Amino acid sequence: MQLKSILVLSALGLAFLMPSLTQAQFTYPATRKTETVDTYFGTQVADPYRWLEDDYSEETKNWVKAQNEVTFKYLANIPFRKAWLDRLEKTNNYPKYSSPSRNNGYYYFYKNDGLQNQSVLYRQKGLSGAPEVVIDPNTLSAGGTTSLAIFSLSKNGKYAVVGTSEGGSDWRTMYVRDMSTGKNLSDEIKWAKVTGVSWQGDGFYYSRYPQPEPGKELSTKNENHQVYFHKVGTPQSQDVLVYQDPANPQRFHGVFTSDDEKYSFLNISDRGKGKQGNALWYRAGNDPAAPFQPLIAEPGEFTYSPIDVVKGKFLMSTNDGAKNRRVVLIDPKNPAPANWKTIIAEKPEPLTSVSSAGGKLFVSYSKDVTTRVYVYSLDGKMEREVQLPALGSAGGFGGSRKEKQVFYTFTSFAYPPSIYTYDIATGKSTLFRAPEVDFNPDAYETKQVFYTSKDGAKVPMFIIHKKGLELNGKNPTILYAYGGFNVSVTPSFSMSRISWLEQGGIYVSANIRGGSEYGEAWHEAGMRLKKQNVYDDFIAAAEYLIANKYTSTKYLACQGGSNGGLLVGAVINQRPDLFGVAIPQVGVMDMLRFQKFTIGWNWIAEYGSAEATEEDFKNLYAYSPLHNIKAGTSYPNVLITTADHDDRVVPAHSFKYAAELQSKARTDRPALIRIETESGHGASNLKKSLEVVADMYAFCFYNMGLTPKF
Repeated sequence: MQLKSILVLSALGLAFLMPSLTQAQFTYPATRKTETVDTYFGTQVADPYRWLEDDYSEETKNWVKAQNEVTFKYLANIPFRKAWLDRLEKTNNYPKYSSPSRNNGYYYFYKNDGLQNQSVLYRQKGLSGAPEVVIDPNTLSAGGTTSLAIFSLSKNGKYAVVGTSEGGSDWRTMYVRDMSTGKNLSDEIKWAKVTGVSWQGDGFYYSRYPQPEPGKELSTKNENHQVYFHKVGTPQSQDVLVYQDPANPQRFHGVFTSDDEKYSFLNISDRGKGKQGNALWYRAGNDPAAPFQPLIAEPGEFTYSPIDVVKGKFLMSTNDGAKNRRVVLIDPKNPAPANWKTIIAEKPEPLTSVSSAGGKLFVSYSKDVTTRVYVYSLDGKMEREVQLPALGSAGGFGGSRKEKQVFYTFTSFAYPPSIYTYDIATGKSTLFRAPEVDFNPDAYETKQVFYTSKDGAKVPMFIIHKKGLELNGKNPTILYAYGGFNVSVTPSFSMSRISWLEQGGIYVSANIRGGSEYGEAWHEAGMRLKKQNVYDDFIAAAEYLIANKYTSTKYLACQGGSNGGLLVGAVINQRPDLFGVAIPQVGVMDMLRFQKFTIGWNWIAEYGSAEATEEDFKNLYAYSPLHNIKAGTSYPNVLITTADHDDRVVPAHSFKYAAELQSKARTDRPALIRIETESGHGASNLKKSLEVVADMYAFCFYNMGLTPKF
């Protein structure tokens, strides 16, 4: 089985002059400054653009409009921008499928015919049945910006929870659909966020926040996460409050159930207080009002993730006593750690996931950032390795106890996502579905190198380009990384990226510290007071590429999103001479105030808090992108991207950063901000996604002095 866990971001002067593209100086919309000053441990910090945090004010709206006019006029004048978008649309116009999942004789899967804004959910009887549309999200909004964010079937397949997201927001509105009629019931659930759905009988558990103040839905701090149980056919007002903890408002809470629905687990995290781990409570039976019993009473340093229930005992993956994780069996009658039985011991490689299906455990490890999958018995005997098609990334493998085969997806930089079936009895993988793409993998090569960072650490990096590339220092190159939150950037395929490679470009993915590529130790080496290691790793990656003649400063772009946007902002402050182009996307730019918006407090465990200790403040202040822009510096050509519905990393981060950069940087290079509408932390539909990529690539080539050939 696969347990569904809760995942554990005076008036504005509008007059401006837009320079021609050949003009040496850039003029930006005027941005009002205030005398706002905060004091942290005796240090005064000016915040002159605090008013831009109010993204609902008319002044901010006017500022956004003026900035977009400048940016889009600039982009529109790049002669090959439209051609690049046309190429992206052509190469992405092919059918795309998700891996199927089975429920009561039906196989459910998503399909995008090519350029549909949203993928459509289908089902079919058996693997050879005729597909029928279950939900077409493209019909939910005029611009295709409402997406299907949740689809969860009841165990008997009678009902499904359908959760939608508007404009890329993290808020979810959920409905209950009668699968026999294909129509929604009267049930409507609002203000769900940071939630999954777990069925138990004729109802389900979900998590939500109290309704925010009108007009502040996308920016107000989210606190007091609550778990409710909803019974099908009843109004939300009658939902049973299962758990809340107002005394600890910055905790996440979620309830999920076992495959047979006989057990419920309450997951509690306290990242607002800087704790990386979670607490875990359980109960037997199906009474949503019954009390939970502790397995792990309080959140702390370690994480605990249930996998399966075996004869009333809980299979669990954890990093308690094993930084690279292990699998243990816990008897709820004797839950003390001294009584745990190790089923699968820790290995030198980090354990990345465990799922169960067909009475087996599918255990995935990461070895030098590529996936290895092994099949174990429930008592921990290793039976065989899953033979993957090549070195790359694989995921899936979950299912119920009665499954005889499972599906998984495999991909790499030059291997389009392909779906395989795995026969549990024989261990044989069979290709189920592969995309037909306009791409010849034999024309490209991928190499993994290990370079040395500032402190001597060896860091892996993937370099992808056309075969026969001349190392002359003149190749347009994008250096990408993330570097945080225990997230591993694994090999993956992108047709949008191919349009960069086919123009002679190089794409580089650096697996810098802060991620999980080498387990928790790799993560810890790039978090909190050690965050500078992340920036040193990225700088060393750029220096490696230049020293080995892959590229040079003029032709080198750095790109990253979210925590990766923070990375780009921090690095170009520290080494503005190293890059020709910088693209910070939806970045965390104000490291002193990130915890004050939506769920930003969730990041304190990763970054620390400027309000908590003087040590944290000094560390954050030293690299915060907003606070380290130096007047008169010649920064790279910068294109900042954000979106008006980003309620994870609120757009104020990018607004304030852009205003400060435009105010202080030399004006001989662009420092532009592109603000998408009706989008969130990621693009809300395919059209918007391709437009962002086209603008990014065109901006790079134009400011590198290059012209693509289509």
